[in-house]
Amino acid sequence: MNVLIINAGSSSLKYQLIDGRDESVLAKGQMERIGIPGTLLVQKAGGKTLSAENYTANHVGAIKAVMAALTDPEYGAVQSMTEIDAVGHRVVHGGEKFKSSVLIDEDVMATIRENIPLAPLHNPANIMGIEACKAVMPGVPMVAVFDTAFHQTMPERAYLYALPYDYYTRLKIRRYGFHGTSHQFVSALVPQMLKRPAEELRFVVCHLGNGASLTAVKGGQSIDTSMGMTPLEGLVMGTRSGDLDPTIIQHIMEQEKIDIRAVMDVLNKESGVLGLSVLTSDMRDITDAAEAGDAAAHRALEVYDYRARKYIGAYAAAMGGLDAIVFTAGVGENNCPARARIVEGLQFLGVQMDHEKNVRSAVGDISTPDSRVKILVVPTNEELAIARDTQSIVEKMTQT
Repeated sequence: MNVLIINAGSSSLKYQLIDGRDESVLAKGQMERIGIPGTLLVQKAGGKTLSAENYTANHVGAIKAVMAALTDPEYGAVQSMTEIDAVGHRVVHGGEKFKSSVLIDEDVMATIRENIPLAPLHNPANIMGIEACKAVMPGVPMVAVFDTAFHQTMPERAYLYALPYDYYTRLKIRRYGFHGTSHQFVSALVPQMLKRPAEELRFVVCHLGNGASLTAVKGGQSIDTSMGMTPLEGLVMGTRSGDLDPTIIQHIMEQEKIDIRAVMDVLNKESGVLGLSVLTSDMRDITDAAEAGDAAAHRALEVYDYRARKYIGAYAAAMGGLDAIVFTAGVGENNCPARARIVEGLQFLGVQMDHEKNVRSAVGDISTPDSRVKILVVPTNEELAIARDTQSIVEKMTQT
């Protein structure tokens, strides 16, 4: 089964075509500036790169362009659209209803629309991607895979905010968590690596990229996660502030004479390590600058590391112990200085890093043999996770 993975943004679209038989990537690409002059599609398939610049007015046009690229005689991956058996869509917010991936029908679409107030920037774009695929590929089964689904196992004490309870029942204000597809994919591999049953394990998954979140996984389930009702809560990130006193928002508005939208732009796009370093949001560049003696970069890293370390300690307490710390995503997988800094000071929990392994290993156990808490580097693959869910659901559908 060939599965097309679609991740639609408001003016962009990322995609992969995966062969479900051996899970190989047949093609991957991205289209940017949809509806904006200078629309650009770049695709890699079969060792060749296709780059095409052509104005595309909307997502229907974008999907048509993707289909043309995938079936291109020279640069494509398949001969015709009939070779695409299913489509898996990344959907950011599934609310409380969706605890797993689902086959898309009209009821599912209605619920995704109902969740737009919870993800006003993301769900509308995801809907556009789904509707565009339905228009261009009628009859092809499609599956929605939700960023929030994995975290629906959180207990009430973890997901409720201490606000009037009516805000939860009426407005659905609660912790939802994100990066769920990544956390679930990685969490499934940890028991295999530790050669222990998932039911007896307690570990923290550190998904560290430009966006970052930590999840406490106990018995194979998410019991708490650092992102909240939106991806703004939690860790210090590339450009997001993470946790802060809500009154700061009012103070900034009054002092800077700006409205709430402007403040939210600051918190989402101008804060995090970018705001602290006054340099960049790229952790590689900040690490290099700090090693070269830049005080602002060093300050940003100290705050970043401290926040992550504090969450790990809190989640160890929440789970009543800790068997492993798991690093994944762009920073977690590739930035060995960040891993070393974050676990420094956690020796009281029994965490002991093998620093030679940390520098040498791209994947696997980087703790010392006598470390009570294992430190693992586990590459994530959200597209493969979406493809697996999509194939499983479509196969079950065809068998009934």
